[in-house]
Amino acid sequence: MQTVQHNYTTMPEPLMCTGRIDSRNVHFSRAMIFAIEEINNSTKLIPGIRLGYQIHDSCALVPMALKVAFQFTNGLDQVFHTGDNCSQSGMVMAVVGESGSGQSIAMSRIIGPFKIPLVSHFATCACLSNKQQYPSFFRTIPSDQFQAEALAKLVKQFGWTWIGAVRSDSDYGNYGMASFLNAAQKEGICVEYSESFYRTHPRSRIQKVADVINRSTAMVVVAFVSFGDMKILMEELSREPSPPRQWIGSEAWVTHPDMLKFTFCAGAIGFGIPRSVIPGLRDFLLDLSPTKVAASPVLTEFWEDAFNCSLEKNATTKKKMCDGSEDIKKLQSPYTDTSQLGITNMVYKAVYAIAHAIHNAVCQETNSTTQCDKLSRIDSKQILTQLKKVNFSQNGYHVSFDDNGDPVAMYELVNWQKSSSGSIEMVTVGYYDASLPVGQEFHIYKNLTWVEGRTQVPVSVCSDSCRPGTHKVLQKGKPICCYDCIPCPEGEISKTTDSTDCFPCPKEFWPNTERDTCFPKPVEFLSFSEVLGIILATFSIGGACLAVITATVFFRHRTSPIVRANNSELSFLLLFSLTLCFLCSLTFIGAPSEWSCMLRHTAFGITFVLCISCVLGKTIVVLMAFKATLPGSNVMKWFGPPQQRMTVVSFTFVQVLICTVWLVLSPPFPMKNLTTYKEKIILECALGSSVAFWAVLGYIGLLAVFCFVLAVLARKLPDNFNEAKLITFSMLIFCAVWITFIPAYVSSPGKFTVAVEIFAILASSFGLILCIFAPKCFIILFKPEKNTKKHLMKTRPETEDTASTTSASTRPETEETATTTSAATRPETEDTASTTSAQTRPETEQELKLVKP
Repeated sequence: MQTVQHNYTTMPEPLMCTGRIDSRNVHFSRAMIFAIEEINNSTKLIPGIRLGYQIHDSCALVPMALKVAFQFTNGLDQVFHTGDNCSQSGMVMAVVGESGSGQSIAMSRIIGPFKIPLVSHFATCACLSNKQQYPSFFRTIPSDQFQAEALAKLVKQFGWTWIGAVRSDSDYGNYGMASFLNAAQKEGICVEYSESFYRTHPRSRIQKVADVINRSTAMVVVAFVSFGDMKILMEELSREPSPPRQWIGSEAWVTHPDMLKFTFCAGAIGFGIPRSVIPGLRDFLLDLSPTKVAASPVLTEFWEDAFNCSLEKNATTKKKMCDGSEDIKKLQSPYTDTSQLGITNMVYKAVYAIAHAIHNAVCQETNSTTQCDKLSRIDSKQILTQLKKVNFSQNGYHVSFDDNGDPVAMYELVNWQKSSSGSIEMVTVGYYDASLPVGQEFHIYKNLTWVEGRTQVPVSVCSDSCRPGTHKVLQKGKPICCYDCIPCPEGEISKTTDSTDCFPCPKEFWPNTERDTCFPKPVEFLSFSEVLGIILATFSIGGACLAVITATVFFRHRTSPIVRANNSELSFLLLFSLTLCFLCSLTFIGAPSEWSCMLRHTAFGITFVLCISCVLGKTIVVLMAFKATLPGSNVMKWFGPPQQRMTVVSFTFVQVLICTVWLVLSPPFPMKNLTTYKEKIILECALGSSVAFWAVLGYIGLLAVFCFVLAVLARKLPDNFNEAKLITFSMLIFCAVWITFIPAYVSSPGKFTVAVEIFAILASSFGLILCIFAPKCFIILFKPEKNTKKHLMKTRPETEDTASTTSASTRPETEETATTTSAATRPETEDTASTTSAQTRPETEQELKLVKP
């Protein structure tokens, strides 16, 4: 690019247009003339008033556009083409143009203060919607703001989140890309790179952009580039083989027919202005004779460039002379192409918008006729005011402007597809209408062809989508589209793809294995239908049956010496309490309810105290019976059957009182335990009052320890069938079970807490019934010869109780007497209490004196 140096001492060189004339812009200027002639011949729109025009060439340069703006605002007549003479030729009512955004910005800043409206057909920069800076600017083509949002939605539509971006280093490219990046960010799209360039930049700058595109990992490239800039970039990319890229283009280049020669861009997608039909335009464009061409410098330059000939002899050119054989109808160029009249229709609508504004300013409708004041002097400010209000349709195309001077955005979705001949064709595959509800703007009715002729949508993401059940964790130092997929934490789920966070399930729910759905937590309790519950229930019922069978055996042999000698009343009461102990364990099985919770602990506490009270009573009877056999002892009269019953009732009443207070003040209640296990619900009975619960257990333990101590003291009393040893062993088992129960109960989780308690109940109950009653039942059923008075009165071969006090010469009757110190020595009495009274035989007392000198 050549830099012009100004020394401010001489006049600068006049601005000159360089390069070839753009036949597409000639096409647009001729379309404007066609619309003006249609309006001038109309009897409905400003009848009797003719529009004039001037055509200026800005050469697509901002300085030239500024010069042109000053030129016609100052009333200069140096124009390239003019229409018929006008009565008010010096007054400019409005301007149609410019094609480029940069040139339109420059012109708007010049003519804006004069309130001269500028209606552009091709300037799409979003910046021009700013009415504070460009109050007189209007356009019939949608703003790049709409196109940028549409491009972002298009990228999102196909699931692309990792893209590259290139733009023209101009107002068009910079403002357009800024709008796109803002919209892309809202759609969750990340940009790997964003490069800018301009066609006048050095080749090294263009090469750098091409290298960035080739080295990138993004498959999709969004190009907000003007046609001239994109052409240079494509030429650079075509020099060396490059990785396949899916191009997404703005309207400025993706719909330009000259771009279709770059076949490596096959599959490109972009937006175009909807195609339209303008009746009579093609005939008007082709109605060019050498005479008409020679009258216009613009047409002359176009003609000479199109046919490579010269209309006038000129020594400076080497072109041949035009001989009149040139046929415009056979010319293949953007000028003659009327298959894509999108932008041309924008020119057409711009001219009609200005005409309608003039019509509304000077014409009135009266009696179905239109009357226009031909002599009315109107200024550009009135036209500006009326342009804001225009709302009409022409050839089926609606024209109106919003507060920013923008029309309703509607685009065609175009796709570059290879034809059967191998050439690239631009195919309309759908449309985009910004006026439709969100999410319904796109309508695609044809199959798309992608890069390299693929039929499947290419993938362009930095990281693969995170499935439900995981959440995204951003990679350090990278855009938000680059992330790792991390499984949701325990107890949390994510239901959607690419979730940024996981959400906890409600308290009574738990995630499935995939952690994408919450399911109700399974409810757990010790059930009668599971193996553990069946086993415990079987042992419970079996124990109760065993107690009943034992009671039956004792009842059937109630007159036998062994039953009568062992305090049968307490024995039957003990068997009854053991039956209740076995059965109360059933209340711990099954789903907890209010009644079962209150019953299970209180019934357990009361029945066990009743049981221990009976055992304690039997132990005391053994001790008291021995005391009763001593000379001068009458202790048994103070511990006869009434006292025994009172003892059992008193001990039991204390436990009943504790349980009553517990139930009244803070009874147990059913609850859902959600803390022990996170993945399931434990149905259990809350204690209500922990103090009361441990008071119940403590009282049972206190009685058990007391009974154990007394049994230990009585274990060596002389007797042929001394119960104290059996009670000692049963109490030892009982205490061992309940001592180990406490840590097991505290540490067992869920339903196993209940199972431990049931096991302790059953184990202690079986220990009592087996240790106390099993030996007696064995003798009753299988050794009936031992269930006699004679056997019970029989002397032991060696009596440990008397071994230390009796010499080898002691009489046999002394040993026999020693064995009668328990209730079992007198089978003819029902219990020891009635036989250890003062009626002890004299010989017994005499013999005891011999034993204990």
